[in-house]
Amino acid sequence: MRPTSGAAMPKRTNRKVKGQRTFIIVSLAPAILSFLAFFLYPVLRTTLMSFFDVKGLTDVFSSWSFAGLDNYRVLFSSQLFQQSLVNIFKIWFIGGLVTIALALFFAVTLSSGVLFRQFWRSLLYLPNTISAVAMAIMWTQYVYSNQDFGLFRRVFSRLGLHSLANIQWTGADYLFTSMLIAYCFGSVGYFVLILMAGIERIPGELFEISRIDGASLFTQFRKITLPLIRSIFRTCAVLWTINALNFFIWAQVFSPFGNPNVITPVYYMYQSVFGATTQISTNLNVGAGAGVAVVLTLLILLAYGILNFILPDKTYEY
Repeated sequence: MRPTSGAAMPKRTNRKVKGQRTFIIVSLAPAILSFLAFFLYPVLRTTLMSFFDVKGLTDVFSSWSFAGLDNYRVLFSSQLFQQSLVNIFKIWFIGGLVTIALALFFAVTLSSGVLFRQFWRSLLYLPNTISAVAMAIMWTQYVYSNQDFGLFRRVFSRLGLHSLANIQWTGADYLFTSMLIAYCFGSVGYFVLILMAGIERIPGELFEISRIDGASLFTQFRKITLPLIRSIFRTCAVLWTINALNFFIWAQVFSPFGNPNVITPVYYMYQSVFGATTQISTNLNVGAGAGVAVVLTLLILLAYGILNFILPDKTYEY
């Protein structure tokens, strides 16, 4: 056999390394280009736009007028925007507590071996398969209707609760609460599936051993279930935060009832960028709308930091 020279091996190795680098670059190029084009560039452009007075979304940069922090001053001096921040906090905090608490209750119940478990799980998730617009219209036009066919009116009347049956659910006093109830109803099933997946991952032997030791169901829930689904619970909180701070469709459907108290930051941004189309009026200013997007990004980061502090990422072994 012909001996291989010592210099040939490094060349082959170098060619192999270069080939691997080329393959990696070619494979990552679409993802990197997509990230730059569809995420980083819009983020940088939106942030820059928030410091300019921009009249149209498609206006060229040369037509922008530098405004400094004026857009942010306009935002935080606007009563509508202040109200939108209060609303989004209520949706995030109160709605989050109610939704995740109900989802946890149903997840634990369904994971305990209840009859027709698959049916109940599918039933709970069913609202998530329906368009949010269709769900919102169903609530406003049927569930909350003051006509005789209205679900709440009919049910409360049959139960003899006439004071509840006569409530104007889409009136100014109850509209925000009605919107929040409808939104939480449509969100519970999604988190039930996530929490059930975490609970079913816990080995059944742990519950059997604790049962033999005399632990009650509440003790099993507090000492076994809750600690071992901590990471899943944290994931649910993060997902709820992102969804709540981007709250838009429900506010859009409920807003034609003439109550500005249902406005949210994303809906305020929509009105600022595309113009007022309902009773809720804002001045057309794309720069201010971009400022809303920046504020929302900062709020998401702040909420994520709070969740990390309240629910630190701890791993329990079992």
